Amino acid sequence: MGLRAYLLKRLLNTFILIIFVITLNFIIFELMPGLQGAIVNLISNPRGNEDPARQQALLKLYGLCSSFVNGTCVPEPIWNRFGTYFVNMLSFRFGDSFQTGQPVLHDMIGTGKLQNTLLLLGTATALSLLIGTLLGVLVASRRGSLLDSGWVTTSLVTFSLPTFYMGLIFILVFAQWLQWFPAGSVTPAEWALGLPPLSQQILVRLQHLFLPALTLTLFFYGGHLLLTRATMLEALSEDYIVTARAKGVSQRSILFKHALKNAALPLVTNAALSFGSILSGAIITETVFNWDGLGLWIWNSIGWKDFPVMQAIFYIVALCVIAANLFSDIIYGVLDPRIKYQ
Repeated sequence: MGLRAYLLKRLLNTFILIIFVITLNFIIFELMPGLQGAIVNLISNPRGNEDPARQQALLKLYGLCSSFVNGTCVPEPIWNRFGTYFVNMLSFRFGDSFQTGQPVLHDMIGTGKLQNTLLLLGTATALSLLIGTLLGVLVASRRGSLLDSGWVTTSLVTFSLPTFYMGLIFILVFAQWLQWFPAGSVTPAEWALGLPPLSQQILVRLQHLFLPALTLTLFFYGGHLLLTRATMLEALSEDYIVTARAKGVSQRSILFKHALKNAALPLVTNAALSFGSILSGAIITETVFNWDGLGLWIWNSIGWKDFPVMQAIFYIVALCVIAANLFSDIIYGVLDPRIKYQ
């Protein structure tokens, strides 16, 4: 199988997987209780004098009723609803949020939630991958030493601690006691009245970013360290490493040019999936630090029973993970030519 056939096969598998995700997402929310009740609560007048015409129009809009006979809802056939849903998902028409009444994409992009999550999760993911990979290579080269035991233990501890616990400890120490960093939010409240100079904006945003990014970096890096260490230990036991050492190749070249290169495939998958799951947000961390991102948005949407938002987020996160897998498959074919011929 050549490279072109390999890519076509992966693209076909990706398209089939997207269809499966759309179907599964539809089934999940169809079986989830409370959808019609949430819509009825949304369209009801709090004073009790609801407008029947408005209720009927909105029930049709959300696909729950195809028509009304003597004021009674005639349910929309499920296949019609699925067809409409399928087209809307492919065209990224997610409808309006129950909470704000605005289009879901507007709430996601126009209010800065997407940008805030990309900033926080992107920074934490990149730092944790870099730190975890470098430390994993280092401890693998000194297997059984005090350095190896110390870093493995530390990574297991930080990986096991709940993020809300680490976040609250950091708020207590760095925000309350030392007052080095703000306790939460993306920007100061006074910025609503006017923005300061750009240089000051960057500094203040970095201060607000530090504690949540530190929390997530400490939580993530341990998994990357342990995976890198495991793959490096396997690579360092191969015969070509023994041969390279017998030829007098430097330790740095052995670690990074020989062992790490051949141990890179699992690390590529790990990195791709880590970046692919960025848009899922960090619900607990964003809630603890009141970070106005997608994670906090998901949490609020669950409380509001905001089904359009939850459907959109779950679908977009699934798409990102699928794209990450496709990207890693392509990188596999580039890094290891043997893969695309299998």
